[in-house]
Amino acid sequence: MLRVATDVGGTFTDLAIYNEADGSFVIAKSLTTPDDPSRGVMDTLSLSKIDGAEAASFLHGTTLVINAITERKGVRTALVTTEGFRDILEIGRGNRPDLYNLRFHSPKPFVPRQFRFEVDERVSSLGDVVQPLNEDDVARVAEACRAAGIEAIAVMFLNSYRVPDHELRCAELLRKALPDIQVCASADITREWREYERASTAVLNAYAQPIVARYLANLEERLSAAKLTAARFAMQSNGGTASFENARRHPITLIESGPAGGIRGAGLLAQALGETRALYLDIGGTTAKCALVIDGQTPVTSDYRIERTRSFPGYPVRASVLDVVEIGAGGGSIAWFDRGDLLRVGPRSAGAMPGPACYQLGGAEVTLTDANLLTGRIGGENFAGNQLSLSRDAAAQALTAVEQRLGMGQEDAGLAVIRIAEAAMIEALKLVSIQRGYDPRDFVLIASGGGGPLHGASLGLELGVREILIPPYPGIFCAWGMLASEPYQDFARSHLLPQTAVTAETIEVIFAEITKEARGYFAESVSSGSDALTFERSCDLRYAGQEHSVSVACQEGDRTDQIIEAFHLAHRRAYTFSLTDTPVEFVSFRVRASAATARPGLGLKTWDAASDSEPVGKRNVRFSEGISVETPLYSRSQLPAGFEAKGPLAIEEPTATTLVHPDQLLRVDEFGVLHITTV
Repeated sequence: MLRVATDVGGTFTDLAIYNEADGSFVIAKSLTTPDDPSRGVMDTLSLSKIDGAEAASFLHGTTLVINAITERKGVRTALVTTEGFRDILEIGRGNRPDLYNLRFHSPKPFVPRQFRFEVDERVSSLGDVVQPLNEDDVARVAEACRAAGIEAIAVMFLNSYRVPDHELRCAELLRKALPDIQVCASADITREWREYERASTAVLNAYAQPIVARYLANLEERLSAAKLTAARFAMQSNGGTASFENARRHPITLIESGPAGGIRGAGLLAQALGETRALYLDIGGTTAKCALVIDGQTPVTSDYRIERTRSFPGYPVRASVLDVVEIGAGGGSIAWFDRGDLLRVGPRSAGAMPGPACYQLGGAEVTLTDANLLTGRIGGENFAGNQLSLSRDAAAQALTAVEQRLGMGQEDAGLAVIRIAEAAMIEALKLVSIQRGYDPRDFVLIASGGGGPLHGASLGLELGVREILIPPYPGIFCAWGMLASEPYQDFARSHLLPQTAVTAETIEVIFAEITKEARGYFAESVSSGSDALTFERSCDLRYAGQEHSVSVACQEGDRTDQIIEAFHLAHRRAYTFSLTDTPVEFVSFRVRASAATARPGLGLKTWDAASDSEPVGKRNVRFSEGISVETPLYSRSQLPAGFEAKGPLAIEEPTATTLVHPDQLLRVDEFGVLHITTV
């Protein structure tokens, strides 16, 4: 049977198929179709020439949710909240990243004030009903939403994370009154505290919900027509999978869907190679993603913020997301000049349509891909598995304005574009390493995506990592990582309790409540049933008077003093100090539930390549200003295990090109992984 995974990116849609019978892989890549991404998925399936009826499972990652939010292409959304809290999205938080910026503007809410409604109800912070829900108010809100042409409604009541009854009843009444409108209750997504963050999460979920529902329905219809009726799962941002039905209800859990697959793949690769510390870099057509992999795992955060920068607080999302840093620097990122006449690259992208100028699909602005073509780092033929032939003339025409502004020749201007983009990537890698307290020199760099192998050697050299690793199939690595993912879900409850009020029995009661919810979720959405589950526990704690907490793992039966001691150690590791004489508060309790479903054996196989390791050609490559070097080209499929060569050289394959710089050494291991080190 076949296990099928697809990843829809901003420029390309990738496919990876694993044959459980013989351990073989089939890969395919096609241009993304922005008007209807499901067409791009079907294009890759067509290229693979598989029989859909042989598929045992179908896993899907998509950028649809993050694109709908960042491009402001969601639906007209309303917010229903407790009386007196209509402006919670406007007020937000008082803290901001750029404290002394006199031109600072608060994030513009996704719901205009005229579509934010109040109803009379109130629950105390202890969970007591202060004011019953006024159902007449809910009826008036329903009529107002119908008249305004609202397509989705988010409901967030004060303290509903403790007792969600009012919120769930309001959502039920709205669904009955407005059966054609999507209604999202914040308690269905998160039971953690903080009203602003919960309101933002519910609104963003509702904002994208109708779009995701229509897309998944369309995709399922196309898959059924192709006789691919296997169980269908969506890749979640926490690195696990969920049913399509759950993805329809909670699209916010897909916000980092595609990158999560790649991070899972990086963890598998690192474990297979015995690497305990790795930096992961995925450079796609639109963005570059970076993450930390320690002992095969990447930290998970529930304090994710969309569009956050050093000067902009972003929009909070209370959902479990792998701790990934994403920047707008990819192959399709456009080069431009700011008001200070400084060259910039990204975040605006040419995307799949019209794409970089060299694609000859209508793009006229120079991109990172155009610069790589003009500097000889990639060739014009056999690009993306022979689907495109790149035009140097079109790329050169697009670069002309940059050449003139910089006063440089063509190749040096292209090199300037590359270096600006790589500088942004270096900063992103530092955010997940140095700013987390880690020294990159202790790490290997795993580079994937269509652009990761091309820029990985340069970035690794700058960071001083031990090695740069290029996995097999780097251009479809996110889809490859999805193949080994399994269903799991994160559940949390906020209970702010002083340590004097917490006993081992208190902890067990809270975890029993969360575990019961987890079993109910999996009984509905995973065919394995609730008896095949495993549970991982953790607690969030903080010192009394602190704002933020630190999460620590715990086991069934752990005493309170054991958990607090683990918190002191975790706080010291994160912030270099601990306050052992200061009272501690328990903030939230978390459970990760995993279903023990069948998974393919994706351990790396011994590399089987032809013994002919001679160069297949040569190309002049610009490595520094004014200096181009004649560089031998190799076909990756012809490099046997044990092959070694000194740079400069380039290795080409259907989905990527790996560039090895002068004074670097290439080695191919027994799994076909490319190892690049400094001589």
